[in-house]
Amino acid sequence: MASVLQAQQTVFELSQGRETATYEELISFYQNLDQAHDILEMRELGPTDAGYPLHVLLLSNDRNFNLASWHAEGKLVVLINNGIHPGEPDGIDASMILARDICLGKKRLPDNLALAIVPVYNIGGCLNRNAYTRVNQQGPAAYGFRGNAQNLDLNRDFSKCDSREAASFTRLFHSLDPDIFIDTHVSDGADFQHVMTLISTQYDKLGEPAGSWMRDVYEPMLYEGMRKKGHAMIPYIDFGATDLKKGWKMFEDAPRYSSGYAALYGTFSFMPETHMLKPYTQRVKATIDLLDVFLESASEKADLIIDIRKRWKEKISRQYQFAIQWKRDSSRHRMMEFMGYESDSMISKATGLKRMYYDHGRAYTQMIRYYDGFQPAKVVEKPKAYIIPRGWPDVLDRLHWNGVRIDTLTRDSLIRLGVYHIADYQSSTMPYEKHFRHRSVTLMRSEETLMCKKGDYIIYTNQSSNNYIIQMLEPEAEDSYFRWNFFDAILQQKEGYSDYRWDELAAEVLASDSALAKAVADRKKADPEFARNHSAILYYIYKFSKYFEPAYRRYPVYRLERE
Repeated sequence: MASVLQAQQTVFELSQGRETATYEELISFYQNLDQAHDILEMRELGPTDAGYPLHVLLLSNDRNFNLASWHAEGKLVVLINNGIHPGEPDGIDASMILARDICLGKKRLPDNLALAIVPVYNIGGCLNRNAYTRVNQQGPAAYGFRGNAQNLDLNRDFSKCDSREAASFTRLFHSLDPDIFIDTHVSDGADFQHVMTLISTQYDKLGEPAGSWMRDVYEPMLYEGMRKKGHAMIPYIDFGATDLKKGWKMFEDAPRYSSGYAALYGTFSFMPETHMLKPYTQRVKATIDLLDVFLESASEKADLIIDIRKRWKEKISRQYQFAIQWKRDSSRHRMMEFMGYESDSMISKATGLKRMYYDHGRAYTQMIRYYDGFQPAKVVEKPKAYIIPRGWPDVLDRLHWNGVRIDTLTRDSLIRLGVYHIADYQSSTMPYEKHFRHRSVTLMRSEETLMCKKGDYIIYTNQSSNNYIIQMLEPEAEDSYFRWNFFDAILQQKEGYSDYRWDELAAEVLASDSALAKAVADRKKADPEFARNHSAILYYIYKFSKYFEPAYRRYPVYRLERE
């Protein structure tokens, strides 16, 4: 009996809170639970960059693990993701204890909930174990690394899906269609008294009716539930960008982040961030308590949450205007209680110079303005459909993974379409998550009659995935496929000319095109340097002639506009 009980104890418990499970110990623990308890089933999903399969644990009181039937039966689905940054393992150990206690009957999973847990998302980072890279963090003794097997930060990969983890997770996410998504983390930053902070997806981005209900009803339930368990939880603070004298700003979660991605589908999504400087036992305990609060509150409000998401999906399929860029709303705020430590200065033992430190003998509690509102900075109207010619499989793969319904043209057709040309853009000078992202994108818009081929793809915008479709396909959107370099081939001119040959044709072009001839003459008058530059004049004529390649900077996602 003792050996069986020990097998059901976690590494965290056996080490009195000093250690976290290795990847092998973690999977072995769940395999043992799976074999011993029929309330839990562990499944292998798709591959990861590390070469190991991604796993998911499924828990349901009725022992029904048919994912397609969970929503049909009226169950509310909760998904917990752990170890996206394996150096932040609090959720890994907390979920082991939660799952074990449910299996043993120490905790009861409510009948109206179904629970899915990813034991560790970043397996490559979990295997890359060390005791040093989380230099600001107090415990555990050893832990994983932030980057995955190809050194990607997987919490920047949800929209672009460069990793096999993201591709596998995306399929899981859409199989589950979770009502609530929780992605466990540990913070970096300043020192303060709170053990647990929480990132909620941005309410305005989530949209109505979900956004205001989450802010005004559901979040207060979470904060009150944690208060009753002895935790003064606060929203996450990015101290690198926060001056508390000017107020406290809500984290802006773009679709690259887990919570921002989930919100595109109307999922109530959260990132718990325990405080790095608190002892590991406190952090894991706070995470367990928060997971309990999530399950308790979700069960209490299950019918309402399901109804809100149903109405959200119906609305998003009919909605015409979509915000693709956002700005902070400084006109509204609420007051939040913050429990901090006064800062002071002292002489550094490392440098001999003055440094800042937090004085734990000077704790304080203060009400601070919390700015949690955003306003649309750029809005687009959805077309009736988008048409994408064949030749962009990486884009089509990601749309398929994300549950987008894609049809194909049944015959060659001349179609009048809205067309974008990339007028200007800037690219980052340093790589960011394997990409040189584009910014400051400006477009030229036109209408053209294009020959679309049989087999080209057409994506109608009457879907519950409209938010994802538009955020990914509108090139100016903050995390669009264009910004992540998926369409960079159009930015390079493929054809050219020899000056001596084009010179003769250019004269013929000007003779037959009076408007272009006038444009060249006007440009010469306005720009003397241009007028003296033989090559520049030839290229100008070429660029605005019928000989110039039409695909150059023409964005290959066309808009079939609404009539």
